[in-house]
Amino acid sequence: MRLIITLFILAFAQLFFNVASASPHAPVKASQHKVEKKSAREDERRKRRPVKTAVKKSRLTSVQKLKLKKQKKVELVAHNTSAKKITLKSSSKHYGRQRSSKVIAAETNELGTIKMSKAHRQRYQKARETAMAKLMGQLGKPYQWGGTSPHTGFDCSGLVWYAYKDLLKFKIPRTANEMYHLRDAAPIKRELLEKGDLVFFRINGRGTADHVGVYLGDGKFIQSPRTGKDIQISALGEDYWQRHYIGARRMMTPKTIR
Repeated sequence: MRLIITLFILAFAQLFFNVASASPHAPVKASQHKVEKKSAREDERRKRRPVKTAVKKSRLTSVQKLKLKKQKKVELVAHNTSAKKITLKSSSKHYGRQRSSKVIAAETNELGTIKMSKAHRQRYQKARETAMAKLMGQLGKPYQWGGTSPHTGFDCSGLVWYAYKDLLKFKIPRTANEMYHLRDAAPIKRELLEKGDLVFFRINGRGTADHVGVYLGDGKFIQSPRTGKDIQISALGEDYWQRHYIGARRMMTPKTIR
C-alpha cells in the first residue's frame, strides 16, 4: 500500500514539474516568432528599395577642356553669323521703315560696299544726275501753289515730284506730309545725309510735315519756299531751318531706280 501511494505521489510530482516547465516557454516562442516575422519584413523592404548607384563624374583633362571651350566659341560665332545673315536678308526684302539707315547708306555708297554691275552703277549715277539737273534747272522760277510744271512754277512738293517721277519704280505721293510717311523712302539721320535725300520741315506747327526740299550736299538744299519767293538754294544750318527741321528720307537708291 505504501508503495502505491509513493508511486502515485511521484507520478503527480512529475506531472506538476512538466506543467511548470512547459508554461513559461510559450510566450518566449511567441515573441521569438514576432521578431522573426519583423526581420523578414525588413529584409523584404530592403529588397524593394531602389539601390542608388553613385555616378562618378569623369574628370576632364586640360586638353579636353580646351577643346570643349574652342567648340563652344565656334558654335557661338556660327550662331551670330547666321543671325546677321537672316537680319540682312529680311531687311533687304522691304523698303521704307523696315530698312535701317545703315543699309540705305551702303546701297548708295559709290565705293561699292554692295556689289553692283558696271551697267547698274552707271544707270544709278545717271538717274541721280538727271534728278539734280532737273532741280537745278528750276532755280529762279516763281513759287506756285499746287504747281508741278516748269511752265507754271512749283510748290515745294511739286518740285520734288517733278524731279523724281520718271526715275523711280514706285509711285511718288504729291504732298510733303505723304512723302514724309512714304514707306518706300527710309528715314535717314542728319549726319548721314547725301545728295538727293529729301529734307522735311514743320513750318506751321500743325503736327505734320508741311515743307520739303532736296539735299544737295555741303549743308545745302534746294526748295520752293512760299508765295512771293523763287526756287532757291538754302543752308540747312540756318537757325530758321534748324528750328523747323523734323527729319529726312531717301527715295533714290540703286534698288529703287527704274
